[in-house]
Amino acid sequence: MKNVLYAAILWLFTLPISAQSVSLNTEGLDSAYVNSIIARSQKIVDGLQLSDTKKAENVRNIIANRYFLLNAIHSKYDKSQQDARDAELYKHHFELASALAQYLTEEQIDAVKDGMTFGRLKRDYNATLDMIPTLTDEEKLQVLIWLKEAREYAMDAADSKGKHFWFDKYRGRTNNWLSSRGYDLKKERDEWMKRIEQQKAKQP
Repeated sequence: MKNVLYAAILWLFTLPISAQSVSLNTEGLDSAYVNSIIARSQKIVDGLQLSDTKKAENVRNIIANRYFLLNAIHSKYDKSQQDARDAELYKHHFELASALAQYLTEEQIDAVKDGMTFGRLKRDYNATLDMIPTLTDEEKLQVLIWLKEAREYAMDAADSKGKHFWFDKYRGRTNNWLSSRGYDLKKERDEWMKRIEQQKAKQP
């Protein structure tokens, strides 16, 4: 009997993760809203190009449930209760990455985060490097660190305006830091615009 029980327990722990099923937490939610969130989440999953359909469904449901949770938290508090709202957001913040880690690599989790924040991290990072091609490796790393921090805050924002707010805020921090290191950002930006116009002029 003990051997049978041991074998059963061992079997449970060796089941592939993809065999588990993630359900959508849609109780009490409007069907039109649910469908829009599922479609938004599916678009992010499509970008991952997962070959395992069950894994893809579970990942989609994890992302959708995250949107449902964020909506519930933001709807729960008004502007005078921001501290309480932020405390609850922080309490749940790491749950998404933890849940996704059961199915995705770290690189794929980053792709999900980018999908939930309109790809601002890569876009802003590449734009900064294009604008100031003389950045040192140390400076590039600091820019990336702040953009990743901005993305973490943006992921918990209530809407697109809130998500963009965090990237804009950290861009201001980055610009101030670069200015303090001797970069003339107006000059760098003007030169960057000239390079862009020159590249456009060369196109047939």
